[in-house]
Amino acid sequence: MLSHYLQNALSDLRDIINITKSDIEDIKTAQHDTQFDRLPLKEEKLKSFEAKKAIIDHEISSLMTSNPDTKLPDLLNAEQHQLLEELKTELNNLREVNKSYAKLVLIVSNLYNNFLERLVPTEMQGYEKIATSNAAILEVRV
Repeated sequence: MLSHYLQNALSDLRDIINITKSDIEDIKTAQHDTQFDRLPLKEEKLKSFEAKKAIIDHEISSLMTSNPDTKLPDLLNAEQHQLLEELKTELNNLREVNKSYAKLVLIVSNLYNNFLERLVPTEMQGYEKIATSNAAILEVRV
């Protein structure tokens, strides 16, 4: 049963990585709508992965509880060891892909914020930003 959950968790994780890679490509070409369209699928895959990870944790905990004198590496078969290694590798891959994605999101966010600041200059009043009185672009003349 543990092997089954490990395989399914790996599948979800690989899907998340591929979706994130697609998001990176879409950011580079300013295709933001497609990113937003994929968001529900990505959230679904994340929830699925988290649920499977919780089951895997429970299965391993049960194995250790039912065999208190045996060390964990001795409780798992070769396939399970391999799947756990693959899971570790894919988690590292996801971390790297997420780092790249976060950098791009930050750059795009700063770009849009800078454009907005130039269009509608703001100043801080306490903890709140408000448009300055010389935000001439918003001025309407009749």
